[in-house]
Amino acid sequence: MDSKHWLKIACYLDGKGGLEGFGADERLDGDRIHWVHMDYTHPQTAQWMHNNQVPERVIDALTAAETRPRATEIAGGLLVYLRGVNLQPGARPEDMIALRLWLGPQGVISTQKRTLVSVETEESQLKSGEGPSTAPALVAALVDELTWRMEDVIEHLETEVESCAEQLEDAPTAALTPQLGRLRRRAITLRRYLTPQREALVKLQSDRLFAEQDVIQIREATDRLLRLVEDLDAAREHATLLQEEVFAVQNEAINDRMYLLAIISALFLPLGFLTGLFGINVGGLPGVENERAFWWFCAGMSVIALGVVIWMRKRRWL
Repeated sequence: MDSKHWLKIACYLDGKGGLEGFGADERLDGDRIHWVHMDYTHPQTAQWMHNNQVPERVIDALTAAETRPRATEIAGGLLVYLRGVNLQPGARPEDMIALRLWLGPQGVISTQKRTLVSVETEESQLKSGEGPSTAPALVAALVDELTWRMEDVIEHLETEVESCAEQLEDAPTAALTPQLGRLRRRAITLRRYLTPQREALVKLQSDRLFAEQDVIQIREATDRLLRLVEDLDAAREHATLLQEEVFAVQNEAINDRMYLLAIISALFLPLGFLTGLFGINVGGLPGVENERAFWWFCAGMSVIALGVVIWMRKRRWL
């Protein structure tokens, strides 16, 4: 697949799991099952569809900048918006890639902006002669492949949450707060698209274009997607509980410090009053002429401090 060219895939399905490619300048053969996959951001994509009499509504749908997973009938075919995890090196998996599909009377036309591993996988299977034999089967295979690719991503997210839980159990630290926040945001972003995608797959199961075997494959993908959504919810709730536990540990530590400072302040309050009183520079202070007055004063403050400690213990402040 050449990511620098607007036409990613152009082929006819041979009905036996293989393909036969054709060029960008060739017109579609209406008697053969085709799969054309293009970059919707390139102006030649819309021009090619115009030249091959693709309905205007379909062109607008396949070149839309913003999409949300759904499935709807349009222009005698089925328009399907799907999302797949971004598995390109250095990318964030939750930065999901949109895949637009139109299952028409004679084949599939699909568009995307960024490369999806699932699409490349289906192309490789067709080249090896082990791909789908019909257009609906191709859509079902893409649905299945997209769902399988999500498994590892969500499992990795669950593993990270479990790792945070183990770290929190061993040594509670505020350093986990940003990491847990990132995990929660990832789970929320993934769920934002997986929930409507599941609804779209449920609608595909009842569409008349799909054979029984295709429906079974889509149903299995739907069931897996439901489980993935549930796993995401569990991971997000677990991360939320862990974050609350971290906050509780932080608050407890702060309260302990504040309590210690309050005890110290209460202990030194009467001592500070006495030292301030005897430190004023006026006449008439007792013990000024007595050599032992300082030591008597220190002993008195020690007795007062001990009395304050005993009083606090009786009131169970210590």
